[in-house]
Amino acid sequence: MSTLVFAGAAQFAAVGYVASGLAWPGVILLTALLNARHLLYSAALAPWLRDTPRPRRVLMAHVLTDEAFALSIAHFERLGRTDERGYWIAAIGSTFIPWNLATFAGVTVGAQIPDPTRLGLDVVFPAAMIGLAVGLVTGRRELVAALGGAILGVVVSLAAGPGIGVIVGGLGGPLLGMAVPRGGGDRTVVLGTPRSAEGYAMPGSRFEPDAGHPALPPDSEEGLP
Repeated sequence: MSTLVFAGAAQFAAVGYVASGLAWPGVILLTALLNARHLLYSAALAPWLRDTPRPRRVLMAHVLTDEAFALSIAHFERLGRTDERGYWIAAIGSTFIPWNLATFAGVTVGAQIPDPTRLGLDVVFPAAMIGLAVGLVTGRRELVAALGGAILGVVVSLAAGPGIGVIVGGLGGPLLGMAVPRGGGDRTVVLGTPRSAEGYAMPGSRFEPDAGHPALPPDSEEGLP
């Protein structure tokens, strides 16, 4: 399952549903709702990957996870352009290979751990998700979206189930973030230029212009409405 499905949280949910005796239509519906967040991930990545051949995009979709999305979208925004190799490193190197190795280890030696919760292992997954979300917060709009989505997701999950909570939090959080006015100092530049890369670089880093992407003069930037 970890290789062919590679669905992370949905795998845990599916196993729990099957073990509880839930009918297969219910298992499929609930896991589909839980994985609906991938529609949002794909929509956010689509503009960056529009020039990528469809067969490769199909393979990229198979290995798309929370971690792969967070790492790759931050990487693309930092560079100001698409880096397909960076996506594969994020998806395969940081998630697909470790996930399957950990699955094999869990099958072979997992029974030797009587109660993972006593070791605090149950907090690893939510802690990892929080770490990824924090890395994507670059301003007050992102902060409102993250906090609002988290609160909505938790409340709705407790009331109607995690599948619905994921959808409500994933859609409601960005809407709340969009409702926050932009700061007066927010400005936009053309993606792919050295100036756009500097916006996501480490403090003190500088990018020299090249022939293909000359630097923009300061007065060429346009303020956002």
